[in-house]
Amino acid sequence: MASPTEVQYVSDADGKPLGVIVPIELWQEIESERETAYLLKSDAMKRRLSEAKERQEGISLEAAREKLGI
Repeated sequence: MASPTEVQYVSDADGKPLGVIVPIELWQEIESERETAYLLKSDAMKRRLSEAKERQEGISLEAAREKLGI
């Protein structure tokens, strides 16, 4: 069994690499980093993310659901 961070290579009969099998945990981490990098390309989004990170106030999940009617 492969470890959670072990990437497995898929190759053809000649040994030429065709693809990889990536454990889901590693794939989710890679996707998260890609999404963050994409969002940080925008100055407006950088500002919004920074403001959200520093925000100390908020509402509970229940209050948000009630407000949204779900």
